Amino acid sequence: MMKIFSSIVFVIGLMVSPVSVHAAEAVSKTFVVITSESVETQGMALVLSLQALKNGSDVRILLCDDGGDIAKKEYQGVALKPLNVTPQQLLKKAMSNGAKADVCALYLPNRGLNMDALIDGISNAKPPQIGTYMADPNVRYFTF
Repeated sequence: MMKIFSSIVFVIGLMVSPVSVHAAEAVSKTFVVITSESVETQGMALVLSLQALKNGSDVRILLCDDGGDIAKKEYQGVALKPLNVTPQQLLKKAMSNGAKADVCALYLPNRGLNMDALIDGISNAKPPQIGTYMADPNVRYFTF
């Protein structure tokens, strides 16, 4: 009887192990889309992005519509309390900590701008790449 019980436990262990290994291999990915013109909303999105980075998540930020304005060299943002930093400063910090940041593919042409209008490190999003990233089941998606 004990031998049968041990065999059952062994088989159950084999069935559960691949799930555990797969879960351990999953990389946390965070996709943050910022479209809001609200400085506080932009700031909070970036504060949370920084926290996700701190907790080991791969972070990708997509800046669209008014959210794209924080990527412009000419950006004049309001410093937010309590740290007295602008959303652009938070964006730069996130990028220096490993976040990838893009403006959406529609941002530059609809504002009559080109890439040299943007701060260093910002890319122009490619819809096929963003779509693939979004389809990854390990990606958590947040919009602000």
